[in-house]
Amino acid sequence: MAGGVRRKSPGSSSPLWGRLHTLWQDKHLVLFKTDYTLLVVSVLWFLEIGINVWVIQKVAYTEIDWKAYMDEVEGVINGTYDYTQLKGDTGPLVYPAGFVYIFTALYYITSHGVNIRLGQYIFAVFYLINLLLVFRIYYRTKKVPPYVFFFVCCASYRIHSIFVLRLFNDPVAMMLLFAAVNLFIDGHWTLGCGVYSLAVSVKMNVLLFAPGLLFLLLSEFGLIRTIPRLSLCAGIQCGLLLGLPFLLENPIGYVTRAFDLGRQFMFKWTVNWRFLPEWLFLNRYFHLLLLAGHLLTLLFFAFRHWKRPGGSIFELLKEPGKRKIPAQKSTIVLILFTSNFIGMCFSRSLHYQFYVWYFHTLPYLLWSGGVKKLAHLLRVLILGLIELSWNTYPSTNSSSAALHVCHFMILLCLWLAPLQPPVPAETHTPVKDKRQ
Repeated sequence: MAGGVRRKSPGSSSPLWGRLHTLWQDKHLVLFKTDYTLLVVSVLWFLEIGINVWVIQKVAYTEIDWKAYMDEVEGVINGTYDYTQLKGDTGPLVYPAGFVYIFTALYYITSHGVNIRLGQYIFAVFYLINLLLVFRIYYRTKKVPPYVFFFVCCASYRIHSIFVLRLFNDPVAMMLLFAAVNLFIDGHWTLGCGVYSLAVSVKMNVLLFAPGLLFLLLSEFGLIRTIPRLSLCAGIQCGLLLGLPFLLENPIGYVTRAFDLGRQFMFKWTVNWRFLPEWLFLNRYFHLLLLAGHLLTLLFFAFRHWKRPGGSIFELLKEPGKRKIPAQKSTIVLILFTSNFIGMCFSRSLHYQFYVWYFHTLPYLLWSGGVKKLAHLLRVLILGLIELSWNTYPSTNSSSAALHVCHFMILLCLWLAPLQPPVPAETHTPVKDKRQ
């Protein structure tokens, strides 16, 4: 019809339609382009709400440590502050004071620990918060293709079990740890150190991140300005906020029980050393050998990968503005996750609930490696073998050996990652500490 108005195309009438149209055109790339990370993780997170409800309702709860936790905190509630006198039905209290306060709150919320179902739903909330914190790290770094996030959440039976079917304290510690990592990547170093220390106060495994965190603090601030942040961490553990009531009652008992680095593990629960004879597993010289390997590997990574090539490690002791070659600024997550992973590789024993200590970091480490021929399929296969090893109960010689092979492959890929070139000192701008 002459003089008629030509109808506009749908794409020109609505920005939303334009985005949806682009998404439809790129649908085959949604699972592979990091630009779609936010979309994919949002869908998965809402899917996880239903999965956790289904698991709680349909899968039987298994009592392992929850009753012991409740017995331990009940002792504190009844006025016992001597750590050597606090125990549950599985043994003495061996966790720092932060654990006591958090699980005391859970004791009251769950009607003295009796309302298990309510406790499961609380831990489901912890799971969802933890997942949000993990997804935010991956979204910020854009290191991993979106399809991998399915394996980070929905595909792991063991992780769901640790959170909502066992109610271990390990997930609480890791939730606080990932909150601290988010603060670090946002530049909130002081607040992040405080939250990190709270994570350590729930369970000591978080100390595996400490070598990487120390390196990052020295890199960002130098020795003098790092000391106050280390003092904050120590103050939270032993000062007015957490440990004081127990330190006043029996300081030696608190420190030796809550921070016992030499505690012996039971061979029947080991996931990673099943192929060894029990006498060797319990041997102190074997433990010292693992400790030496742990420390040496940390030093190798610190000297080769964490610092800038051409610079001295002792440059980190200086203030950032006085260094000849500044430290790199884009590897906070990699350094922290690698530090923890090295500790896992050389652990004296790994029990089933310890899987949560590094599960959510594995995709980041695999996709940060330097072996270009390590295809997507092989990376997923490594994740699958690790999951299978942790789901084999009781562990076998084969499952333990497979776990070590996968650990070695990840560690080798991290070692072969290309070195970062040094940047001119004049281009360096120190990152300010954003306090909250």
